[in-house]
Amino acid sequence: MSATATAVPTTSRSATVQVSGARVHYDRAGSGPALVLVHGTGSGGSAVNWGRLLPRFTADHTVITPDLSGTERTVDDGAPLTVEGLAAQVVAVIEDADAGPVDLLGFSMGAPVSAAVAALRPDLVRRLILVAGWAHTDSDEYLRNLFTLWKQLGTSDPAAFGRAVAMTGFSRGFLNAVGREQVELLIPNMPPTPGTLRHVDLDTRIDIRELLPRVRAETLVIGCARDITVPVENSRALHAAIGHSRYAEIDAGHVAFFEKEDEFVRLVGEFIPAP
Repeated sequence: MSATATAVPTTSRSATVQVSGARVHYDRAGSGPALVLVHGTGSGGSAVNWGRLLPRFTADHTVITPDLSGTERTVDDGAPLTVEGLAAQVVAVIEDADAGPVDLLGFSMGAPVSAAVAALRPDLVRRLILVAGWAHTDSDEYLRNLFTLWKQLGTSDPAAFGRAVAMTGFSRGFLNAVGREQVELLIPNMPPTPGTLRHVDLDTRIDIRELLPRVRAETLVIGCARDITVPVENSRALHAAIGHSRYAEIDAGHVAFFEKEDEFVRLVGEFIPAP
């Protein structure tokens, strides 16, 4: 899930790395300890998720933002995605940037991907932050049906897909506060491109329960109390499954860093303090 945002210009450098048939694009900006931000569902990838937040972290950190398969700037063979395959892309970016160990933050779909990175390559992850994530879809009837509905709308009614994503991505209070004109601008923000629908297909199949006990990095799980896309109980379950983790909750919808930007930045900044 992505939030609409106007990207704030910041000096950045782009690079690509080859990973199992994918040419993965990533950007890096700022200076200091490495912070890797892993985006959620949507072909816009990092540019949409992190454009507004990036300047809040680049003063004290080297911020690395991969664009995973399914996004517009990464080219691959179009095969079905897996958590492990996307995790391998994040690993390759970290190694190509010569940045490890890093602080790793994953949002929504990026949360299980980031957790997999921490489990499979603990040498590369210093601290882990999981935002509005979940551990498995198949046995959760709400998530399974929501993502199945997204898949169906994406192929049959793109406008309805955009409206459904916007309606579930933000809290009712936020939508009413910004008003109808701004809400209507949210509708086309995440079009059901083939790449986005590959992400949604992966969302229907996620299951990282066997990996979670292998996470050793210091971990912060952030739940969103008014999340309609991935209900907050899923974040609480992630926290419970990673026994040494800390937990924080923001009174916002799924895209909490858009609704409550200052609170989100404060939580992350306290967990990964500047040197």
